[in-house]
Amino acid sequence: MRSLVPVWEFEEPIGIITMKAAEMLLPVEIVLAPDWWHAHTGMCFDRDFFFHPVRRVEAERKMEQVLYERWGNFGLGRDRDRDLPLVGATHLAAGYLLSEMLGCHVEYCDNRPPTVHPAGREELSIDEETAFRSDAFRRFEKLIDDLKTRHGYLVGDTNWGGVLNLGMDLHGQMLLSDMIEQPEQVASFFGQLGRVIDRFVGMVERETGSSSISVNRNVLHFSEPIFLHSECSLTMISVSHYERFLLPLDLAWSECRRPFGIHYCGLDPHRFAASFAKIPHLDFLDVGWGGNLKVLRAALPNTFLNIRLSPVEIVRLTPEEIAGTVRRLVADAGGPAQAGVCCINIDRNVTDEQIAAIFRTVEELKKEAN
Repeated sequence: MRSLVPVWEFEEPIGIITMKAAEMLLPVEIVLAPDWWHAHTGMCFDRDFFFHPVRRVEAERKMEQVLYERWGNFGLGRDRDRDLPLVGATHLAAGYLLSEMLGCHVEYCDNRPPTVHPAGREELSIDEETAFRSDAFRRFEKLIDDLKTRHGYLVGDTNWGGVLNLGMDLHGQMLLSDMIEQPEQVASFFGQLGRVIDRFVGMVERETGSSSISVNRNVLHFSEPIFLHSECSLTMISVSHYERFLLPLDLAWSECRRPFGIHYCGLDPHRFAASFAKIPHLDFLDVGWGGNLKVLRAALPNTFLNIRLSPVEIVRLTPEEIAGTVRRLVADAGGPAQAGVCCINIDRNVTDEQIAAIFRTVEELKKEAN
C-alpha cells in the first residue's frame, strides 16, 4: 500500500535549523496544577486570566513571586520583579486555544485548566480560514495588540496542541475507525490541521521569539526556540497508523521547524522508538512517565530526552524516594549531558519538600557530572 502523505505546504522556516547545546546541564522545571494555585494562593483561571492584558501580566508576576518565596533558592521566580507581556500562561499546562478556534466549546474554570468539549463534527474537513476569523482568535489578537501597545514588545507563547489531539477534539473517537475506513480523507484532514498549526505557531513565534514554553517549560533552557509538537494521543493508536498518518507531518516539521521536538506524555513512548528514529532531526523528546528511557536512548542516541516525573507518584513518595527515582531515570537516559527533568501538573497535595527534593537531586547530579 502506498504511503498516505498529506498534500500540504508549511510556511518558510523560522530561525536557524541547528540546535545549540542547552544553556545549562540537566535543566529542571515544574508546573503546578491550577488546583494547587487556587488552593494555596486563591488564583482563578477564568477567561480573563488568559485574555485580559492587565490580568495576564499581573497573574504571571504573582506566580513568579510565589515560586520565589517557596523555592527561590533553586532559581525559581527570577522574573518576580518584572511585568512581562506574556501572551500565554507559561506556568500552566493546557492546550485549548486552537481547539476553540476550530469550533470546540471551551469552559474556563476557577480551579482547573480550560476544559475542551469535543465538537462532534462528522465531516473530515475544516475551513482553514475560519479558524483565523473565529471569536477565539480575535480575542487572542486583541490581547496581543493590547500587550504590545502597553509594553512595546511581546514574549511567551500559548500551548498549540497537536494534529491528532485537535483531530480528536473535533471528530471524537470515530477518528480512530476512520483511519481504517477513510484513510485518504483522514490524511487530508490532518494536512489541514497541520497547516492551521503551522500558520498560528509561525505568527506567535515571529511576535515573541518562542513557540513552545507553554507546552513544556524546559525549552526555556535552550538558546533557540524549540517547536514542540504535542502527541499525547499517540497512546491511542498503533505504530503503523502513526507512520502512515502523522510521521510524514513530523518529518516535514523536522526539516523546516528546527529545533524540532515531540511532546509525549503517555505511558508508552518507547513503543514508537523505532518510528521516532526515522525522523532525522528529532532534537527533543518529552518522555512521559513510564516510558522506557533505555529503549529510547538506544534508538535516539543524539536526541535530548526530557524526563517527565509522575505528578501522581510524586505526592506519594518521600523526598528520599524522589531522589532515588530522579537518579535512576537520569541514568536510564544516558546521564545528564543530554537529558532534562520536569514534573507537570502537580496537584494541591504536594509538599514544598517533595518539590525541593527534585531540584536538590538535580543540583547534586550536576555537581557530580562536573
